[in-house]
Amino acid sequence: MDLSSFRRRSSPSPSPDSGSARRGFLPAPARRFGLGAMRLNHILASTLLVLPLLATISVFYPRDGARRPPDRAAGFAEARVLDGRALSGNATPLVSDDTDSSSPPVDLPKNDLLGGLLAAEFNKQSCLSRFQSAIYQKISPHKPSSFLVSKLREYEKLHKRCGPYTQSYNETLANINSGKAIGSTDCKYIVWISFSGLGNRILTLASAFLYALLTNRVLLVDRGKDMADLFCEPFPEKSWLLPTDFPLVNQFQSFGQNSPNCHGNMLKKNIINTSTNTLPAYLYLHLAHDYGDHDKLFFCDEEQTVLAKVPWLVLKTDNYFVPSLFLMSSFDEELSKLFPDKETVFHHLGRYLFHPTNRVWGLITRYYQAYLAKADEKIGIQVRVFEEGNGPFPHVMDQILACTLKEKLLPEVDEKGFISSPPENQKLKAVLLTSLSSGYSEKLKDMYWEYPTVNGDLVGIYQPSHEEYQQTERQLHNQKAWAEMYLLSMSDVLVTSSWSTFGYVAQGLGGLKPWILYKPDNRTAPNPPCRRAMSMEPCFHAPPFYDCKAKAGTDTGALVPHVRHCEDMSWGLKVVSGHDEL
Repeated sequence: MDLSSFRRRSSPSPSPDSGSARRGFLPAPARRFGLGAMRLNHILASTLLVLPLLATISVFYPRDGARRPPDRAAGFAEARVLDGRALSGNATPLVSDDTDSSSPPVDLPKNDLLGGLLAAEFNKQSCLSRFQSAIYQKISPHKPSSFLVSKLREYEKLHKRCGPYTQSYNETLANINSGKAIGSTDCKYIVWISFSGLGNRILTLASAFLYALLTNRVLLVDRGKDMADLFCEPFPEKSWLLPTDFPLVNQFQSFGQNSPNCHGNMLKKNIINTSTNTLPAYLYLHLAHDYGDHDKLFFCDEEQTVLAKVPWLVLKTDNYFVPSLFLMSSFDEELSKLFPDKETVFHHLGRYLFHPTNRVWGLITRYYQAYLAKADEKIGIQVRVFEEGNGPFPHVMDQILACTLKEKLLPEVDEKGFISSPPENQKLKAVLLTSLSSGYSEKLKDMYWEYPTVNGDLVGIYQPSHEEYQQTERQLHNQKAWAEMYLLSMSDVLVTSSWSTFGYVAQGLGGLKPWILYKPDNRTAPNPPCRRAMSMEPCFHAPPFYDCKAKAGTDTGALVPHVRHCEDMSWGLKVVSGHDEL
């Protein structure tokens, strides 16, 4: 297809429907109508008698309009049916961006706790997304195991007993102040440092939580600049946010491979080993992409024996390191019970941990209802370009079209412009495209505006934002990014970009195996342009290639059937279901 025929137009970004204007009624004095007091009293008395009768009639004989399904031609402004599951006729609108406890309740499906994944002990108004997400998301075919549900309930009890400012927390904190691990402690902790971009933070936080589950530690989260503005509290009663008066909090940004308490550095200098009796009160785990050989020994069972004795572990990473946990024999049995379907790790933990705050949930629900809800099919396209320069790039646009048309995710257009009568099975397809550049969505929008589709389907193209460049430290930028990840996860089918953690989050939350756009080389569209993912799990971009038992290098992507090399990064690792046919 010749893209040069599609001229770029400057069109306004779609904005959610602002709703109908409010109408007020002011009572006028009776004398204005020439009514005497007596006559007015008669009218009021008659009205009071008739109103109950009219209300009764309206209950048994609703208006015809209330019985009709929504008119698709009216646009995507308001959804009465979400993902094939009808809202009850008296359901209230699902829009809110604050914590107003006076908001009316909503009708929730029976799966509002995601098959037992979520605890019920929460104030619904404090985090609307926790209970309303089941209305927007399709019911997942991947059910959490009973062992995982039980483990989560046990963890919540542990977090309540050991969370911030509890007696156990205060006693264990004394170890840090003394500098040594003194005696046995009732609770042990892993502190996650807020580090890197939002997609990385979400993936690494899920990794840290899984490690906490496996080692019976309490997860505490460095709030950074905006964690509290993005995510609701996931655990009942006790916060997961690290108190601001934590003794080490001011040192987090300076922690690195050469820090005195860095686990890898201490191993390198032989300060600690398996026979060490006196251990420090805390160890810093440097698992970022630039970590060294001694840091990578974290993934050896032998070192886990030492780490288990340390009350406080402080973690900095920008990697989804879950695949390497699956290669450790000490965790193997429990992981198999937690996740019988091994590729559901992030799908379950992500939906358990990450609930958008009311502010972000408002961004999500308003956009969904305005533009996506009435579509017969929702196609998500996530474009992340790692090349220098400002997009859109022609070869990337060529690749997007080659993939979506070849895989029949989007319909071909008839460039002759022949318009036939709409077919009986005409579909309305909504394409949600996310990118820092607006150019790709504009090209697609022009294409489906200028020419009809060959099968008669209607295609709408929507892009919530185009920030032009990544602004990791800007709060609103991250709120929009989180909203877009979540909106992408609501898609029926998904196309993502290689190497992008943004796409990994969307596919995992949605339980989707996306079509992955190969990374272009020399500004040329790859052929083939994309391939279907073998797993919905994210990729571990910088795994160790080391056999702990043999103490030698090895291909860690060939050790077990359920850990393979990634489709988009040949040296990366990802968890798959483990079936031989993959």
